[in-house]
Amino acid sequence: MIKINEHFNKLQASYLFSDIAKRVSRYQEDNPDKTIIKLGIGDVTKPLPPACIEAFHKAVDEMAGEEGFRGYGPEQGYEFLRKAIATADFKARGADISSAEIFVSDGAKCDTGNFQELFSPDSVIAIPDPVYPVYLDTNVMAGRTGSFSDGRYEGVVYLESTRENNFVPSLPRQPVDLIYLCFPNNPTGSTISKEELKTWIDYARQNKALILFDAAYEAFINDDSLPKTIYEIEGAEEVAVEFRSFSKSGGFTGTRCAYTVVPKACVAYIADGTPQSLHGLWNRRHCTKFNGVSYPVQRAAEALYSSEGKQQAQALVNYYMKNARLIRTAMSDLGFTCVGGDNSPYIWIEGNMDSWKFFDLLLDKAGVVCTPGAGFGKCGEGYIRLSAFNSFENVRLALDRIKNSLA
Repeated sequence: MIKINEHFNKLQASYLFSDIAKRVSRYQEDNPDKTIIKLGIGDVTKPLPPACIEAFHKAVDEMAGEEGFRGYGPEQGYEFLRKAIATADFKARGADISSAEIFVSDGAKCDTGNFQELFSPDSVIAIPDPVYPVYLDTNVMAGRTGSFSDGRYEGVVYLESTRENNFVPSLPRQPVDLIYLCFPNNPTGSTISKEELKTWIDYARQNKALILFDAAYEAFINDDSLPKTIYEIEGAEEVAVEFRSFSKSGGFTGTRCAYTVVPKACVAYIADGTPQSLHGLWNRRHCTKFNGVSYPVQRAAEALYSSEGKQQAQALVNYYMKNARLIRTAMSDLGFTCVGGDNSPYIWIEGNMDSWKFFDLLLDKAGVVCTPGAGFGKCGEGYIRLSAFNSFENVRLALDRIKNSLA
């Protein structure tokens, strides 16, 4: 008799964004004449930068001839892209990361979900609340979380992010092994200072813990005093793995390219306390389960690091941040307490009501899709998230509709 992995049955009914999509689809069927404006899921709407398109076309043309054709590439990514990443994203920030420590992939979602496979089932995990659902759900599937009760899993250490702590969680009060952090944060839009991040690095070093640091939204940081990579903090290379993505900064949500940094100095431990390189383990896992990102896509990603590509990507970021500032200002003017929108494309809004009720209200009365905070965890109840990823015209229209619906 073939048996299932029963840990999958501990997952909640459906993935958050699938549930939202079903509600929106049902609303559209019932109201076919109404135009819906989506400020929920963080999907970009502007086209790829011209530099990327040019590089994409050139690479495809190369593949059309025998001299330029490429079959399987290196699973870790082509050196031209890894070198560009190491130079621009890390060495330029004073972080000593080499190209050999970079693994190119098809998405940070996949990598943040898959990295937990390297660790024992009894590893104690610490996860922020509210949080991007992938961190938690993949650990549920792996059997690390225990049973679900009263809105939480019994075996998880929750790091509460609330208005009282400015949505930057405090250190866990009990020993943990695996710590998930995301800054700029999804969903709250909060940021972390270098001093605050150092306390997490110190904790991990003292407790032989590992930090999985999701920096997918670093491109949206405007404040130069804030860290754009965890490796700006001394000692981080010993206790932290970082995840990055071109999805939002380069418009690659449909093109798919990201990368994970696993420093060679970063270790975990076997049962007798002997340290083992995570770089080697991830390389083994990566090469076993992944055949690499296509050559044309990697050339397109490389183009983001050209002088033209940098300017064009920054223009994309600036466009969405203009939307973010507009959303935060408009919602604040309506009397809501807001976080984010200054160094993040997400605005976290305290709705003073059940978050799914707020979702339904905005959908039914304004035809606007948000993301209910409760879908990100218990501490998200009472909040909604609005995303800046849409056209400026649609964002302005959505805010007018919201204002009228709440009048």
